[in-house]
Amino acid sequence: MRKLGNSESFEKFYLNNQIYVDKTEYIYNLLETEERVFISRPRRFGKSLTLDTIATLFESGVEPYFKGTWIYDKWTEPTYPVLRLNFLDLDKYSLDHFKKTLNAIISSFARDINVKNYVEHSEPEDTIFFLLDELRKEKRQIVILIDEYDYQLVSNINNEELYKQFQVALQNFYNNLKDKWAIKFLLITGVTRTKNSSAFSGTDIDDITYASAYSQLIGFTREEIKKYYIDYLKLASSYENNCSVDEVTEPQIESMLDKLEEQYGGYCFDEDYEKKVFNTWSVNSFFQSVKSNKKIHFGDYWYDNGGVPKILSDFVKNYEHELFECILNAKFISVTENDFKFPSTLTSIDPKVLMCQTGYLTLRSNLKYIKILLGIPNSELYNALLSIMAFNIFDETKLVNINEQILAKSKEVAQIVSLLNTVMNSVSNDNYPINSETMVQQLVYVYLKGICNSVSTELHSSKGNAYLVIESDIRRIVFEFKYAQNEIEAKTKLNEAVEQIKTRDYGNILPKKNELIRIAAVFNADPKVRAFTEYQQV
Repeated sequence: MRKLGNSESFEKFYLNNQIYVDKTEYIYNLLETEERVFISRPRRFGKSLTLDTIATLFESGVEPYFKGTWIYDKWTEPTYPVLRLNFLDLDKYSLDHFKKTLNAIISSFARDINVKNYVEHSEPEDTIFFLLDELRKEKRQIVILIDEYDYQLVSNINNEELYKQFQVALQNFYNNLKDKWAIKFLLITGVTRTKNSSAFSGTDIDDITYASAYSQLIGFTREEIKKYYIDYLKLASSYENNCSVDEVTEPQIESMLDKLEEQYGGYCFDEDYEKKVFNTWSVNSFFQSVKSNKKIHFGDYWYDNGGVPKILSDFVKNYEHELFECILNAKFISVTENDFKFPSTLTSIDPKVLMCQTGYLTLRSNLKYIKILLGIPNSELYNALLSIMAFNIFDETKLVNINEQILAKSKEVAQIVSLLNTVMNSVSNDNYPINSETMVQQLVYVYLKGICNSVSTELHSSKGNAYLVIESDIRRIVFEFKYAQNEIEAKTKLNEAVEQIKTRDYGNILPKKNELIRIAAVFNADPKVRAFTEYQQV
């Protein structure tokens, strides 16, 4: 079984015998058809590895690192010097330090490749212009690869003055790359993309972020995971089905792929909305967890790696109701074609478009219509957004110490219902009026799902679907909620809920649990009450 790797170095995959998902056919097609390109992808998606693969190809050729890849017997280009610029290495708060470091990197490169008459200038745009002009005179070409071009811009999204300073400096720098014969190939990557007054305004750089031909250049496809990770798929399936690796069947492998797709797939960077990819970081982390822990754990690996950036928390806060509808009622978030395709700057970009660029939302329609639809990519992001929403919707000060109780310790139904009432009392009735059975169910679900991923809705059985279920290793709590306008109606609704649980035998499914607690509860919406008043264990 080959080693797993989340490395950004292509050479390390070869030297350490790590699994490399072969993207060289995409790279070959890119290099054959494009000269100056930009592509945007979320963090930890494989941008840096893609750039390093291209750099290795130009610097070393196909020997020895590309043996066994698609491109090995097809690439005939000579080698070229490669200027690598990773803006993560440059200062994000001091423009002067940024310029000095950038100049130093360019100067070091010029010395390394022996540019005869090279002279460093005070401004990076002059330094790169002079370098390229001298190379032209010497009839030499280079490759330029720029990673995380937007790091300084994203870092100053809430500091408009510094943002504009960096934007002007970057725009001047990129303008001096335009129409330069000395550039054999230029590729720029970053998380965000903007147009009009952006850093690329007036350049000849082609934005291929949503070009269908390159939509699967970065990220894994289902077929690639099955081909390159088959040993790990079998290992995961063996733990999932309590059998040996040799006994794993093809349907079990496909079932594991289905679960991986639900958890980490769903990302679309295709203008035609046809091709999708999986998150590379989460897939690798999942298989590493399986190997190390010898069990299945679908963790929120990509999300946990980045935490909760301010742009995300601000978005959830400002678009809470729209996101509520998207998560719980399977509705899409829409943006105009112009806002999506032509955002001007990061300081004025539509926040929904920014969430798509940063990976918290993704395309849910093609780009040919006036309205572009966005949605949540997968369960990993679904869980993460629910967790953030829970803190926004519910008054945290009223919920101290109830999480562990409701999920594990509470034995008495009265105690569990009392805890649920604490949750419901922490909701602002102005923002989320509890005026239907659906709203009761959704609010309880958002809270419980936000604090514990072992919560599900519509647990299927042969006789019907229980609305809300909490699962732990030893216990299963099944809820059937009803809504009533007053006390008299509440008593009637309780009988309905009890009969529904009994008739459909909610929760009595495999795998069996040591404890099965089934609760019918009715929310009385009388303004003087607003609580679960009628309840019964079934």
